[in-house]
Amino acid sequence: MADIGEVRKISIDLLRPYQNNAKKHSPDQVTKIAESIQEFGFLNPVLIDKDYNVIAGHGRIMAMKQLGETEVPCLFVEGLTEAQRRAYILADNRLTELGEWDKDLVSSELEELKNIGFDLTFTGFSIDDIIITDDMGPTYTDEDLEEDLETASANIRVQRGDVWILGRHVLMCGDSTNKEDVEKLVGGVLK
Repeated sequence: MADIGEVRKISIDLLRPYQNNAKKHSPDQVTKIAESIQEFGFLNPVLIDKDYNVIAGHGRIMAMKQLGETEVPCLFVEGLTEAQRRAYILADNRLTELGEWDKDLVSSELEELKNIGFDLTFTGFSIDDIIITDDMGPTYTDEDLEEDLETASANIRVQRGDVWILGRHVLMCGDSTNKEDVEKLVGGVLK
């Protein structure tokens, strides 16, 4: 089992990225990491061994370079065998991918952050991440509909693009497969 050493700022030039790192970082992802670092700070140190070999944090290093930084906070990890170090590099990237998102909680969190004026772009979610599936159907019953129709005014007309705020929920007359309609529904804050 590995031991955790101290955290120190290390010159990026001294760090030795793993040549066989199988995790690729697109320019867009690196930019998003850089924006996250600017918003929240550098909260997750790069993991390195005593020889400055990078174990985890390749994308964060690239983001810091993009920001013009010359040093990054690094956490020294001691006691891994060569095989363990190589396996951990794979595991660190893969194991987080195996988790699932609770779409209702994500939606609720994004809505609450939006309502307090937080820029949702820092969350890493985009408009394309909103997935509408059949299993997310309404809990509105036929009885509810009948009651509402009876009390609704005959003069009320709904048009595409109309939006209603219903407590924590937002309802819009539109097409969930139309990107412009979905952007309008979420307030255009997701890019």
